Amino acid sequence: MKIIDIVKQDKLSLSFEVFPPKKESSYDSVEKATEAIAALSPAFMSVTYGAGGGTSRYTLDIARNIKDRFNIPMLAHLTCVSSDKETVRQRIKDMQDAGIENVMALRGDLTPELEATDRSKWDYRYAYELIQDIKASGADFCIGAACYPEIHPESATQWEDIDHLKEKVDCGVDFLTTQMIFDNSLFLNFMYKIREAGIKVPVLPGIMPITRANQVERAVKLSGSYMPPRFKSLVDKFGGDPDAMTRAGIIYATDQIIDLYANGITNVHVYSMNKPEVAAGIMQNLSDILGKNFEGR
Repeated sequence: MKIIDIVKQDKLSLSFEVFPPKKESSYDSVEKATEAIAALSPAFMSVTYGAGGGTSRYTLDIARNIKDRFNIPMLAHLTCVSSDKETVRQRIKDMQDAGIENVMALRGDLTPELEATDRSKWDYRYAYELIQDIKASGADFCIGAACYPEIHPESATQWEDIDHLKEKVDCGVDFLTTQMIFDNSLFLNFMYKIREAGIKVPVLPGIMPITRANQVERAVKLSGSYMPPRFKSLVDKFGGDPDAMTRAGIIYATDQIIDLYANGITNVHVYSMNKPEVAAGIMQNLSDILGKNFEGR
């Protein structure tokens, strides 16, 4: 099933994101964790891209396993920053052969090693170029892309960022998913601005449950997300107690999701980080709102 058909159903939904193992020895444990999350029957699941070498195939392996075993619609990530066109063509074919109908088209992070290379020689410098090639391939994918409610780190202003986002969407994007947000008002303000700019595709806010105090610094570094005082107080109070911090993080994320639902947002994406207990905690908290048994369909 295509994600665009899910998000257009005008009913509340929740989806989860997982990531593939970095090495083969971790595959079994990652597979078990992703299966436990799939057993919660989310609206769909996404699998991030294991870039480089043989690890990239794990993205498709995880996605195929969940699709085949649990009949969960899958969104496979595909990054292009370190890929050539032939590699991308092969990845597209592999996804088609696996029956994957949804692809998240991303540029990918610029590592220090990539920053030091000559970008003019890259086959892909921006996500829109990847989206153009996916569309040109003739593959019948539902295409997702990323957006930054708090401005992309490489943009000078938010309006410049939104202009670039519209260019990307106009290449054939069906829906957008945001980087992690911790303050819903920033997301709602962003939605107003992009609608005014003519970006009409569905946008799924991305929620990241913080269950360990040391995740905060990494989250800020990765996304530049604003941490509201209420959230900082939570970390200050419970960060030293792992069990309490886990529960508080789940509650904070649940509260964000409920607030988004109350403000007319019907589809929310959770960066569940291969943590079934976190996904289950959120799903249990929302079970009555979603009208389903969180333990399964």
